[in-house]
Amino acid sequence: MQNLQKYPRKTPGMKINNVTSLNNRSAMLQFTPPPSKGILVRFILFAASLFIIPGIHAQRMLTLEEAIATALQNNYDIQLSKNDSAVAALDYSYRNAVFIPRLNGNLGTTWNNNAQKQTLADGSKRESKGIKSHNIAAGLALNWTLFDGLKMFAARDKAEEFIRLGELTIKNQVVNTVAAVITNYYSIVRQKQQLKAIEEQMSINNERVKLAQYKLDIGTGAKPDLLQSKVDLNAQKAAQLNQQTLIAQLKEQLNQSMNVAGDISYEVLDTIILNTQLSLVDIQNGMEKTNPLLLIAGKNIDIARFTLKERKAERYPTVSFNSAYNFSRTDNKTVINPFSPLFNQAKGFNYGFTATIPILNNFNTKRLIKQAQTDIQFRELVYQNQRSQINLSVLNAFKDYEAQKQALKLEEENILLAKENVSIIFETYRLGAATYIQLREAQNSLEAAYNRLIAARYNTKLAETELLRLKGELIK
Repeated sequence: MQNLQKYPRKTPGMKINNVTSLNNRSAMLQFTPPPSKGILVRFILFAASLFIIPGIHAQRMLTLEEAIATALQNNYDIQLSKNDSAVAALDYSYRNAVFIPRLNGNLGTTWNNNAQKQTLADGSKRESKGIKSHNIAAGLALNWTLFDGLKMFAARDKAEEFIRLGELTIKNQVVNTVAAVITNYYSIVRQKQQLKAIEEQMSINNERVKLAQYKLDIGTGAKPDLLQSKVDLNAQKAAQLNQQTLIAQLKEQLNQSMNVAGDISYEVLDTIILNTQLSLVDIQNGMEKTNPLLLIAGKNIDIARFTLKERKAERYPTVSFNSAYNFSRTDNKTVINPFSPLFNQAKGFNYGFTATIPILNNFNTKRLIKQAQTDIQFRELVYQNQRSQINLSVLNAFKDYEAQKQALKLEEENILLAKENVSIIFETYRLGAATYIQLREAQNSLEAAYNRLIAARYNTKLAETELLRLKGELIK
């Protein structure tokens, strides 16, 4: 029971597009028993029960909402994006510090032990060793930039844009993570449906083995039919084992996306929930305001423009207010010059203004301005290229979405035909009016129909997920 609490419930207020109530566990693949009796009816009803009866195992049922909520809480990529954004948020919290004056203090003390030798203008000489003195110096210096060509304001606004860029980066990672979880989750559902299709084929082959054995026992059958039926049944059993292994591997991938322990046991739902009402106009409308990559590209343009303002500000003078308080004291133990003081102390306060006017700096400012302008042009080209690629991706994804919907509709019709065909041929085979080859061909057609139907439903979900990912509205 402890494992059941490792998956958080759906976060309050979180809305996941295209994920409706998953309480309906009726399976996609259901049998419609043909108008036949005896063994055929029993195996069809058994196969149908595999798809209709909800999971009776004690394993916890993991819904898509819970998988997404767990990934949003634990996913490493999202946590890394949050850490990167936290750095920008820290800088943003100090954005107004550019307007605060700088105040520095200094304090020092020095002990001297010198030897001096002097020759004066009158020719007299003085020489002494071991002249000791003690110096103390302290001061406070204040520098307050009053005007720097509005560079301070550009730096403050640029920090705000960086925090917004971090938020967009997190949103992009969240959207990609949700898309990956949806794809991985429904990939497990797909393989689970594929497993049920294999088990259905196993039930047919099992009845074939029994029927072939019965015919052989009463003298109306041939041993090759029995052997081939057993070979086909064993092949389906091997396929069942491979399918179970594949499902276990996909669950491990989902666990990695959710960043949970790999030993947790759970089941997924049996049905792939589809939204077949998406339109190209709805996806394209307002995409520039919702697609995270376009928003990130646009934000990089805004940041580059603030960088240009910073560079242009370097053309203007910088006016600063300066103030200082200084203290110094010198204590000489002895001097060789009678006019030198044995003790000297000075302290005082001063202030003033400084204007630094750029005149010539090897054209460095001009070079930086041109670089900033070039960077803006580059960012704009990146945005246009990104928009073109996304528009192309939307068109291709929507065409795939429409094609898969049509294929799904066609395969839903085909599966009914294939089921009926197997039912009829199996009944005629049981009566001896059909050959083994005809039955085997019908089974192959049913297997292929199931594969195409499951693939069409899964591919439709992939196209739908991709459209919503490009729109940036997988999660709100």
